[in-house]
Formats: sequence, structure tokens, C-alpha cells
Amino acid sequence: MTEVYFAIPGNIDSPTGGYGYDRRLIAELASFGVNVNHIELPASFPSPSADDCEAVKNLTGKLPSDATLIVDGLAYGAFPKDLAENIAQRVIALVHHPLALETGLSKERAKILADSEKASLSFAEQVLTTSEATKRILETDFGVPPEKITVAEPGTDPAHRATGTGTPMQLLCVGNILKRKGYDVLIDALEPLKDRDWRLTIAGADDRDPETAAALRLQIANAGLDDQVTLAGVVVPATLDRFYDSTDIFIMPSLFEGYGMVLGEAMARGLPIICTTGGAAAETVPEGAAIKVPPGDVDALNRVIDSLLDDRKQRRKLADASWEAGRKLPTWNETARRVAAVIMGLKA
Repeated sequence: MTEVYFAIPGNIDSPTGGYGYDRRLIAELASFGVNVNHIELPASFPSPSADDCEAVKNLTGKLPSDATLIVDGLAYGAFPKDLAENIAQRVIALVHHPLALETGLSKERAKILADSEKASLSFAEQVLTTSEATKRILETDFGVPPEKITVAEPGTDPAHRATGTGTPMQLLCVGNILKRKGYDVLIDALEPLKDRDWRLTIAGADDRDPETAAALRLQIANAGLDDQVTLAGVVVPATLDRFYDSTDIFIMPSLFEGYGMVLGEAMARGLPIICTTGGAAAETVPEGAAIKVPPGDVDALNRVIDSLLDDRKQRRKLADASWEAGRKLPTWNETARRVAAVIMGLKA
């Protein structure tokens, strides 16, 4: 077995797409002869204290100098230059999406993170990322040579085709309540449609950004949508499967995505999809399987939802294309194969 160390900030069981990606890699890499040793870094990243950075230095200092170390980008992009520069091990950086592109950052904070991530990535031997779109951003905005980057798209588990509900029309969003997810845009788009027969469920943690979650609840109440919008919080897999199965339209209003794993889950179930063109989302779903709108465009989102609520034929057309696209998505085994090749110094 090839030994590798995988450094991840905070609780690896956190309910986000990035942590889910990390968990599946750890589980799948063994089948390619890679034994992963998980290292938990301080949960404060990407805003570490000096003590946290010193803790990372101590942790990496205890590893064999000839080891391979994968570092999740939530931490690596925020490493101070002297920390990233002096890691003795061979480093493979995993970038889900650049830290500076998180919505809601001040210009000053975004610049600090962009400069930090650019410096850190210059010291990584290889860089893994989850989409071609993010690869292009790393090349153009962060100066990462293309030969250093390998795209390992998230895998998608096979699923049964959704049956839907129909009356009322069930709309579903899956993702933690963060500014970047654009749920405020969705509520603004839905408010003029509150006299229509629909229900929206948002499944995702509401404690990652309490201020945004509180603002969303107030917005829902002020729009008079309390009876039509449910913030379900984190749900167990069986409940999420039930949500997917009963859904008529899947919506992802995110302002930016490094890939958009929930789009893969929606395609695996053959759901008609409305999404934005923010980041990699524009490419994750092929043309014909979704109607795509510019991120943050309330009017465009309103028009598409309004149209699809009434147009059963169009929903069916999107659903069929989504189902076909879902059959072609990479598996987690394929994702792990590409990562294993990078770990072993082979061409992915």
C-alpha cells in the first residue's frame, strides 16, 4: 500500500460538498492501493490564528519528510507563505474552489485570501481540483501551470429516477445556507409567485452562517412565504432521498460553485433543473438538462420558475435529458482513480 496523509480542517463529517468529497476519497482510495492517514487541522481555517498555524507546523513536522501530503484547500489556501514554503513533504493541494471567491467577503479580505492562495499553490507539487472551470481560474488568476493541475470531478452514486409529486409542485434546493448559495435571490424570485400551488424545501445546515440564515428566515416571513418554504436543516440520507424522489423541479440559485455536487445528484434522479451559470455550474449540467440563468438575476429566475410551473411538457423534456446525463456522470471509483494516479506520480 502507498501511504499518504490527508490534512483537512475541522470535522470531516461536516455536511458540505467539500467534506463529502474528502470522505469519499478516503474511502475509495484503498481500492487503488493507497492508504490514507487522516490529519485533522484546526477548524478555524480559512481564518487561522498564529497558534493554529504553529499547530499545523508541528503536525507536519512530525510526518516523514519523504511522505506525500494532500492538503484540503480550505486550509492550504490560507497558509501563511512561510508555512507553505517550509513544509518538507511533497504537497498535493486540493482546491474545491478558490477561497477569495466566497460571496460576502470584503475587497480587502478577498485580496488577502487571493494573495495567500496564489503563494501557497506555488509551493505545491501538484494541484487537484474538481472542475475544468476551476482549473481555468487557477491557471489565469492564480498562475498555476496547467501541467500541475489534475481535474478529478466528484463522483455521483447511481439512484432511482424520481417520481415527483405534481400537486402541489415540489421545489427542492440542497446546500447549506450561505450567502454564496443565493437563497435570498430565490426567495425574491418566488415572492411574486406565492399565489401559485408550489412548496419549496431547502435542505442544508443553517448554522454555518447564522447571520445569513437569520436574514433568510426574516425574508421568508416578510414575503409571506412561511407556509410555502421549509428550511429543513441537515437531514439524514434516507430523508434526503425522499426529498429528491418527491421533487418536481430542482433549483440551484448559487452565485458560484466549484462543481456543484448536488447537480449531479439531481441528474442521477432525472430531475428537471434550474441553475445559474455561476462558476462551474454552467458546465456541470449539459445543455438541455437544465435551464440556466445568470447568478443573482431575480427576474430571470422568476421567469423560468413561472414558466416551468405550468409547462409539463418542458419539465418532462428537461427530466429526460437530465436522466440521460446522469447515466454518464463519473463514479467515485473513477474520481479516486484519477487522484491515486496523481499520488503515485502517474498520468491521470
